[in-house]
Formats: sequence, C-alpha cells, structure tokens
Amino acid sequence: MNAYDVIIKPVLTEKAYDDIPNKKYCFFVHVDATRTDVKEAIETIFDVKVEKVNIVNVRGKVKSERGTTGRTAARKKAFVRLTDKSKSIPFFDSLN
Repeated sequence: MNAYDVIIKPVLTEKAYDDIPNKKYCFFVHVDATRTDVKEAIETIFDVKVEKVNIVNVRGKVKSERGTTGRTAARKKAFVRLTDKSKSIPFFDSLN
C-alpha cells in the first residue's frame, strides 16, 4: 500500500482539536492498516517523527430508511502522537 492509500483524511472534531497543542493528531485510516503502516505513512507524508500510534475500530451506525435497516461503513481511526523534538504538522497549525 502507498502512504497516501493508508491515510484517508484527518478527523476534525472538538476532541481532536483539544489534542493538537500536545502534538496528538487523529486520522481516518484504511481498514487494513496496521500501526506500523500508519507510522510510516505519517512520517513519509508530513516529514515528522511519530512516537506512538493508537488505533480504534469504529463500527458502522445502524440506519433505517423507508422501513429497511442497514449499517453505514465501518472505519478505523488512528491517534498519532509525535515526539517532543519533532515539528508539528502545518495543516493542523492553521486550525488551532
């Protein structure tokens, strides 16, 4: 997998915004991605040093429409913490 295939998009929620000053970032990642894949992808794309990666599997929500029920797609989130000596990610600096 390419580094750009692993990282889908950043998560922009209030909880994610609160951790930006501590160099903790949240991303939606490919469902088959491992911690090592995510670490290598972040380091390649943003040219930073990753200290720790936590991954959370998010189950799809149950939705109903016109009498039928189904689920939205399951996703995977990665919480990435950078080292203290590493620079921050410029995209998130403009949001804070």
